[in-house]
Amino acid sequence: MSQNKTTATQDFYEYVNHDWLEEAIIPGDKPAINSFAFLAEKIEELLMHDVKKIATGEIKIDSKELQAFKDFYQLVSDGKTRDSIGVAPLITRLARINNLHSIGDWAKQMPDWILSGYPCPFTIDVNSDMKQADTYGIYLSPTSLILPDTTYYTDEHPNKEELLAVYKKMMLELFALIGFNTEYAETIVDDTIAFDQTLVPFMKSAEESADYAKAYNPRTLNDIKDYHPLLQLEQVFGTLLHQDPKTIIVTEPVYFENLQKMITHDTFNQMKHWMISAYVRSFSSILTEDFRQTASQYNLALSGAAEHISQEKHYFYLATGQFDQVIGNYYAHHYFGKAAKDDVQEMVEQMIQIYQNRLTKNTWLDDKTKEKAILKLSTLGIHVGYPEKIPDIYSLYQTVSKQDGGTLIDNVEKFERLTREYYFNRYLQKVDRNEWEMSADTVNAYYHPQYNVIVFPAAILQAPFYDFNQSRSANYGGIGAVIAHEISHAFDNNGAKFDEFGNLNNWWSDADLTHFEALTKQMIDQFDDIPFGNGKTNGTLTVSENIADAGGLSCALEAAQLEKDYNPAELFENWARIWRQKAQEQYTDLLLAIDVHAPTKLRANLQVKNLDAFHELYQTTEQDPMYLAPEKRISIW
Repeated sequence: MSQNKTTATQDFYEYVNHDWLEEAIIPGDKPAINSFAFLAEKIEELLMHDVKKIATGEIKIDSKELQAFKDFYQLVSDGKTRDSIGVAPLITRLARINNLHSIGDWAKQMPDWILSGYPCPFTIDVNSDMKQADTYGIYLSPTSLILPDTTYYTDEHPNKEELLAVYKKMMLELFALIGFNTEYAETIVDDTIAFDQTLVPFMKSAEESADYAKAYNPRTLNDIKDYHPLLQLEQVFGTLLHQDPKTIIVTEPVYFENLQKMITHDTFNQMKHWMISAYVRSFSSILTEDFRQTASQYNLALSGAAEHISQEKHYFYLATGQFDQVIGNYYAHHYFGKAAKDDVQEMVEQMIQIYQNRLTKNTWLDDKTKEKAILKLSTLGIHVGYPEKIPDIYSLYQTVSKQDGGTLIDNVEKFERLTREYYFNRYLQKVDRNEWEMSADTVNAYYHPQYNVIVFPAAILQAPFYDFNQSRSANYGGIGAVIAHEISHAFDNNGAKFDEFGNLNNWWSDADLTHFEALTKQMIDQFDDIPFGNGKTNGTLTVSENIADAGGLSCALEAAQLEKDYNPAELFENWARIWRQKAQEQYTDLLLAIDVHAPTKLRANLQVKNLDAFHELYQTTEQDPMYLAPEKRISIW
C-alpha cells in the first residue's frame, strides 16, 4: 500500500479511501466500481453459480415460478440454437412496420401495436394516481431519445457528434447483419436521427424531470383526442383499458401539444425508419451473439466500459431480468438471516423515533404542519429483506420449453404482452402498498412517495453498509445513514408534496413552505456549479438526494450518539467508505447530466461539512479545505 498523505481536514473522502482508490480496478465490462457494484458482483457470482445448478437439476425446484425461470434460462443459454435461428424472426416482424402506408393505417392497429411491443413516439402505462394514490391511473408520456438527455443535443456538447457517429456505425452494422443493402440502411439511419432530433425541443431535460410532481397533468379524453385527431387516441385508450378513462395523466403536456408537428404525412416515412431502428435494437439481446456484441457498441461508448459482458453473464442478466423477483426471493430465503433482518428492523424503528423527536422539537414548523409531518411519519411502511410474497405477474410467466417447441423470442414476446395486458387490467384497481418494486437481491434501497413506504432489500444489508462484525457506529455510518436517507425522502423537496396516504397534496402552511424552500435553495447552492469530470455539478438536479443525504447522516449520527460505544470516527469513515467509486470518464460525464445523485465524492465530503461533530472530531480550522463556517452549515431535518 502506498502511504496516504491526505489528511482528514484536506479531503476526507481521499483520506478514508486513498488506498482503495489507488488499488481498485474497474472491471472491463463495467463503467465503474463502487461499494454498491462490489456487493452486486459478489451476489452475481453467487447466483450465477446457483442458477447453473438450478438449470442442471442439482438445486431442486420448489415453486412453479422457479420452474418457469429454469426453462427460460435453458432457452436463454442455448446459444447454439439461437445462432442457428439467426435473424429470420426479426426480419419477419419488421414486415409489420414496413407495411404501414399512412398515419390512418397505423392508427387502426395501434392498440395491438402497443400490446405487441412495437416502437411508438409515446408510451401509455398504468401506475398509482398521484392524487389518489390507492388507485391505479393511466399515464401518457413521451418516448426516450437516442442521446441520454436533451442537453446532449446542444451544438456545444462535447460528446454529441461522437456518440451519434457511434450510433450510426452500430446501426449500419446491425442492418448489414439483417441483410439490408448499404444505401437503404443509410437512409433508415439518417431518417432515424432526423426524426429523433425533431422530438428534442418539446421534451424535458433530466433537471426539469427531477421535480416529479410536475409530471401530474390530468387531461380529459377530449384533450387527448385533440393532441392528434388522426391517431384516434381516445379509441386506443378505450381498447387498452376496456373502458373510456375519465382522466389521463400527461407527464409532459408540451410534448403532446406539439404532437401534430412531429407526426405528419411528411414525416411519416422518417418515423417508420425510426421505428425500424428502435425495433432492431430491442431485439439485440435475444438473437445471435454477433448481433448482441454489435448492438452494444453505443452503450459501451456512452458508459466508457472497455468490453462486452461475457456470454455467461449475458445469459444470467437476461434470464434474471425477466424473473427478477423470483430470483430475489430465492436469494433472500437462502442467504439472508433472520437475525440481520430483526437488527435492521430495530434500527429503522429507532431512526423513525429520532425523526419524530426532531419533528416534535422543530422550531420553524407551526403546530399544524408539524402534526401532519408526524402523522406521515407514523404511517410510514417499513419493508426489510424481502416481500411477504412476490407480485402475481410472475405466476403468468409459464415458459414453453425447447422440448415443447418453444423459442426464446416467442417466450419473450409472450411475457412482454402478458405484462402489458396485466398492467392495463390494473386500471382503477386498488394499489397493493406491500408490493415491492425492487428485487431482494438488489444492492439498493428506496422510498416510494405514493405508497409512503421505505424498502431495504436483503442484498444491501452487508458490509460496508451493515455487518455484525463491525461496530455499531460504523453500521450507523453505513446502513443507518441509508435508512435515515430513505426516511428523509418523505420530507425532501419532492416527497414533502405528498401526504400520509401518498397523495399529491400540500399539507404545509405558507410560511413553513417558504422557509423550507429557502433551506432547499441553500442545499441547491451548496452542490451547484462545482467543477467535476469534464463538466460541473447541477444542484437543482440533485437537490432531493442531497436533502435526503443530509437528513440521513445527521439522524444516523444522533442515533449513534445514544450508544454506549459511540465512536464518531468509525461513523464518519464508514460514511465516506460507502461512497467510494472509480469510474470511466464517459460514465462520470453521463451521471453529471442525468443522475439525480451528486457525485459520490461530493456526497461524502460536503455532507460531513454540515455537521458540528465532524469539525469537533477533526479540529478543522479556517485554513482547512474541509472547514465550513458554522453559519454556512445546512440543517433541514
